[in-house]
Amino acid sequence: MARFGGLGRMRRARHLNAEVNIINLVDVILVLLIIFMITAPIMSGGVKVELPKSVVGPIETEDVLNISITSKGMISIGDSPKLMSFDAFRASIGVVIANVHPKTASIRGDASVPYGVVTRVMGVLNEHKLQLGLVAEPMKP
Repeated sequence: MARFGGLGRMRRARHLNAEVNIINLVDVILVLLIIFMITAPIMSGGVKVELPKSVVGPIETEDVLNISITSKGMISIGDSPKLMSFDAFRASIGVVIANVHPKTASIRGDASVPYGVVTRVMGVLNEHKLQLGLVAEPMKP
């Protein structure tokens, strides 16, 4: 019988290491933590609004629907950067309220928004039986 290329030799049995390398796992977790810490502030959406300054108290953040009104009178619902006209807001707010079920609506109106625009938005939210709040920046002493 002929031997072919050492097939008849016995191979040494290798032992598999079934231990988890904790150092690599911790490194990956720390990198992910740093990535999330950097991207979390960037991910907070919404529309930039120049809030008026006033003497204000703390805001409750549970079950609140944020409504933003830009200086040009365009409206944004929640943290969405999508802007809409008053008519589009009036048409879509019922669907949003039915899905989110908020108890309160906080209106973040730009300091230069005409008072009439804010009261029209308040009227629509009042029709849906939401408690209303106006958001302002605190005055510096």
